Amino acid sequence: MFSKEEKIYMLGLSRWAIDDHFITGNILKIGEDELPSDKFKEQQPCFVTLTIAGKLRGCIGHLEAIQPLYLDIIENSVAAAFNDYRFTPLTKEEFNNIDIEISILSKPQTLEFSSPDDLLNKLTPGTDGVILRRQKNSATYLPQVWEEISDKKEFLSSLCAKAGLEEHDWEKPGLEVMTYTVEAFS
Repeated sequence: MFSKEEKIYMLGLSRWAIDDHFITGNILKIGEDELPSDKFKEQQPCFVTLTIAGKLRGCIGHLEAIQPLYLDIIENSVAAAFNDYRFTPLTKEEFNNIDIEISILSKPQTLEFSSPDDLLNKLTPGTDGVILRRQKNSATYLPQVWEEISDKKEFLSSLCAKAGLEEHDWEKPGLEVMTYTVEAFS
């Protein structure tokens, strides 16, 4: 859990990284000695979600810890603003209107299930982030997506489509499902 001050710092770091990229075209570099807490040096994955007037404008992150949290925030902020393939790069005008949400992820856990009904019964809407994998295809939805897609079957069908699978592939054997939780703030 992060304190209010730590959350404010992370949101400011995200905004600073995007603003710096407009100016320099590079990824913001800061020294670990500039960090207000050692928590930011720990390896922890995050997603950065950008919205304008409640509409998605970019969302990029990592599902597993690959670098210190502060670096993940910086890189994912720039990637969400400029490299999300679903959107054109953020403009300076849009930057003035974006809302930033940061989601710090727990370690994903394999969800064991015996049937499609068992899978549905084991999912907790609003709490579970879900990763689906079948061979080379995979996709995730953060727990916040449950607010838009509250029906479990629709949620899984949409996630399958996002992964490039058939919408009802979640009902077929051989699907790997993992869940995680987030600490999200904006």
